[in-house]
Amino acid sequence: MGQVRVAAAQFECAPGDVEANVRQLAALAQEAREAGAAVVFGPELCLTGYELDMISADHRLWTAPDDARLAPLRGLGLAVAVNGVAAGPADRPQIVSSVYGPDGAVVATYAKEHLYENEQEVFTAGSGGGRFWLDGVGYSLAICFDNHFPEVSARNAALGCQVHLASSLYGTEGGREERRTVHPAIAKATGMHVVLANHVGTAGPWTGCGGSAAWAPDGAVVTEVDESGPQLLVVDLEVEMSR
Repeated sequence: MGQVRVAAAQFECAPGDVEANVRQLAALAQEAREAGAAVVFGPELCLTGYELDMISADHRLWTAPDDARLAPLRGLGLAVAVNGVAAGPADRPQIVSSVYGPDGAVVATYAKEHLYENEQEVFTAGSGGGRFWLDGVGYSLAICFDNHFPEVSARNAALGCQVHLASSLYGTEGGREERRTVHPAIAKATGMHVVLANHVGTAGPWTGCGGSAAWAPDGAVVTEVDESGPQLLVVDLEVEMSR
């Protein structure tokens, strides 16, 4: 067994302002590195905010992994997973997590498979993937509504992942209860640790309920933050090194 330190960045996104959101996430990533974290990740659509109309109307809000605006997130000495919008099949947008390794190289990309309600009018769904390995630990990726479909996390657990990273948006109207039930269920079903990065404050039509947290494989809460504002959750997880 070994120990890995993971960080979840909880913050309020600036609507449609990629550069401002990169600055916020980069500051939290640097804080995570100073705290000794191996990985830090942010909530769903943290590069743009949950602004579907803006995203549909302005392709400048789309980002490729090599986008110069994302340079502050690369080469920070820890893995950084950032969620935004990228061009998919037929140049239609997808909700995509890009993972940069400690040296800044792209180690994984994952497009959200299960689109929620109005997202289906804007985005194209992804298909499969969503995992990476770092220093002997396998990390599973999922984006918000993906976590409501057990096959997503089960697939990654079957391939040897030990830590599930959920980049999400849960709001104050019903989201608190979903947050409390969905993630421990994933942990118990897969045997993985589950870590949630959630929005806080205004997020498009929603108000993010914060509560970024980590759950042990038995579903017990390991640690969580509140919904008072931007915070960095840092947690140590006991894992069996696989590679």
